[in-house]
Amino acid sequence: MRRALVAAAACLPLLTGCVIYADDSGETTMVRMESGTAITTTGPAETLRAVRFADGRLIAQVESNGCTTAADFAVSVAEGTPVDITLTRTRPDPCKAIVPDGVELSWTYAELGLTSGEAAHVANPLRL
Repeated sequence: MRRALVAAAACLPLLTGCVIYADDSGETTMVRMESGTAITTTGPAETLRAVRFADGRLIAQVESNGCTTAADFAVSVAEGTPVDITLTRTRPDPCKAIVPDGVELSWTYAELGLTSGEAAHVANPLRL
């Protein structure tokens, strides 16, 4: 029984996948696809100012010191109905600009591995 649990735990990372996209501007986006409903992130979920789905994209408004881009975030997508999406900042924004409203970042459904109109839930906390 113990060996079976150890073997199962060793295989768990094999159930996830990671896709990295690059666009023409050289910006990259990392999307982690996960099976099951548990989402494993590399840090705490980013607190968002606003989030919406429009025109085939996930659009999130986040805090910024002037240098924040979509490449600064890892996006985890956990299978389910709806799928759970979590945005995690992977690089801090070292700039010193005053950006009172933050910046809007977006990811296409294709970048997220979603089909158009697929039900999705963003699990990040919101700052009201």
